Amino acid sequence: MPLHMLLRYKKYVIFLLILLLELKYPSSTYAVTLIQDTNFKGQTIDYNEYKGAVYDNETNTPIVAATIAVNTTNISTVTNNEGEFLLKVPKNLTNTDITISHLGYQDRVVALSAFTNEPLKITLDLSITELSEVSIDPRDPEALIRAVMKKKGTNYLNDNTIMTAFYRETIKKRRSYVSLSEAVVDVYKNPYFSNKTDVIRLFKARKSADYKKLDTLTVKLQGGPTSTLYIDVMKNPEILFTDDWVKTYQFSFDKSTKISDRHIYVLNFEQRPNIVEPMYYGKLYIDAETLAMTKAIFSLNTENREEVSKMFVRRKPRNAKVYPTEASYNIDYREKDGKWYYGYGRIDLTIKINWKRKLFNSVYKLNVEMAVTDWKKNSENENLKPKDRLKTSVVIADEASGFSDPKFWGEYNVIEPEKSIESAIKKIQKQLRKLN
Repeated sequence: MPLHMLLRYKKYVIFLLILLLELKYPSSTYAVTLIQDTNFKGQTIDYNEYKGAVYDNETNTPIVAATIAVNTTNISTVTNNEGEFLLKVPKNLTNTDITISHLGYQDRVVALSAFTNEPLKITLDLSITELSEVSIDPRDPEALIRAVMKKKGTNYLNDNTIMTAFYRETIKKRRSYVSLSEAVVDVYKNPYFSNKTDVIRLFKARKSADYKKLDTLTVKLQGGPTSTLYIDVMKNPEILFTDDWVKTYQFSFDKSTKISDRHIYVLNFEQRPNIVEPMYYGKLYIDAETLAMTKAIFSLNTENREEVSKMFVRRKPRNAKVYPTEASYNIDYREKDGKWYYGYGRIDLTIKINWKRKLFNSVYKLNVEMAVTDWKKNSENENLKPKDRLKTSVVIADEASGFSDPKFWGEYNVIEPEKSIESAIKKIQKQLRKLN
């Protein structure tokens, strides 16, 4: 059963929806909207900032989505599309180290004392190693998947946890950013063996949007952080591993790799030729020793444009045809004390809009990503009341406004905006001033 049907069955909205509405110019207010629960967050902690960038040691190219983790803590962040990061660490941890890791590279440990006033350049060495021994017959990839799912209860967090996460969504019209939304959220995550749905509370959010560049439409994403949370395939295995997954997908082994000095199986999968409805293809990364899935990268087959459009488009003008041409997903897991948990999720969507009686079409690229930056055990089993939960139908871009305060995020770790986004924010702000 494809993902969109499963979501309808579970009374969810489709996990990444596009709303195409008539243009409504923003109001004249530019005040930052702050959504905060002071009872939960408590007092502000003094912190130091450490800025750097991570590159491939041979090619000197930026490494995107590398994990920067503070040793002996649950504090972490990820690098942006330029390989850059800004890490905020409480002052009482000044003498500790950080570990930088990424799939296919050797880990690098750096002391916080190595940072100066200038951004620190950090390079990682490739670590591609063939497995000398295997515990699963490489001729039987399906047996490997069964083993992964069987060990889910022992490989992943078995505790209720409260995770702090940073969420960002962007909308580009061709090469220009037209909408940027960011938020800090609290994720109330249930154990991986539990069937209970994870829930989210919105803590703090801001946005900037230049609606003039959207022609006669506003393009909005419905689902927000719930979208990136739902692609946790080990918590929600029905995304890929349905009851008939053997009949749906065909698997093959790829060249093995390493992450955090651990041997990793790489498993390719794609829908079988006889399957006509849109399904997925991609790669699964599985720890060779524990059989824990550490990463999944997959995309939707968008060849059947009509069916794919039904999956994603909630509302559109009559004189326009809307076709998603790309829908890609990325989920990274992190390990702490022998247990794996959701660390980073990303969704990329490209849509094409064909207008009747118009020569040229419109192309939009939509991206959402969420990184867990800290977490703790929910030892008292604290739960969110329904009124405090972020709805799965939320449009984050409608929840907040303003990008004016450079200190907006305070001590919370976020994904650093790359240079193109930083410049886009300034251009959008100027355009909004002209409109008002």
